[in-house]
Amino acid sequence: MLSRLSRLSRPKAIALCALPVVALLATAAFAPLPFSVAQPGMTANVLGSNKGAPVITITGATARETRGQLRMTTIEATGPDAHVGLADVVDGWFRTDQAVMPRDAVYPSGGNVKEIERHNEAEMKRSQDAATQAALGYLGKAGDDIKVTLKLSDVGGPSAGLLFSLGVIDKLNGDGSGGDLTGGRVIAGTGTIDAAGEVGPVGGVALKTQAAHRDGATVFLVPKAECTDAKSELPKGLRLIPVTTLKGAVNSLVALEKGRGSVPSC
Repeated sequence: MLSRLSRLSRPKAIALCALPVVALLATAAFAPLPFSVAQPGMTANVLGSNKGAPVITITGATARETRGQLRMTTIEATGPDAHVGLADVVDGWFRTDQAVMPRDAVYPSGGNVKEIERHNEAEMKRSQDAATQAALGYLGKAGDDIKVTLKLSDVGGPSAGLLFSLGVIDKLNGDGSGGDLTGGRVIAGTGTIDAAGEVGPVGGVALKTQAAHRDGATVFLVPKAECTDAKSELPKGLRLIPVTTLKGAVNSLVALEKGRGSVPSC
């Protein structure tokens, strides 16, 4: 092949060499790629109702009437079986209202759509259980005496854990001195939580801040490890508060409400 090319004119040689490259690019343009394209999703006020049912139901203790909102945030991504091509990836890469993410970062690998749905439902259930334990543990209340039911339709995964815990605390204790934990504000956020009250990262925060701002939030609670991502496309007028623990999140909200003490920032 090399000897044949050496006898071709330069333009013909370049054209012949370019053919495999063109074929490769053409194949890449139409071949499915292992990515998902995500955008800001729905938000839900955990202190209110979702699809006609209260998100938080408490029995065994009197729940407070609350003002303000605590909005958990989501992203919407192309499905695990969706065809995402090169054009979709390039378009999403340069847009601020979309993000291109590895499919395995959005969906567990190796499963079909039904298996992934079951996985996400199980993750949500574990998150709800951990959120309840963390909230009751923070308040020093026994789970045997108080029952908390959390219900949020059509949302899976663990990323609402922090907001669930804060919602339970606001319903049972407010700011601890008769006021609301929200201070009457619309507060949004994201973050996993474990039973000990440790807050973990979730991904997609730059899109979630956009969803929060769209739905009226002025404050966004973000896992501290994701501050840089949250600031990358931060909507004007949305204040970031980094958190690492449930206790720290509560302390920050109380300081913000009362206008006293230190409120951390990214």
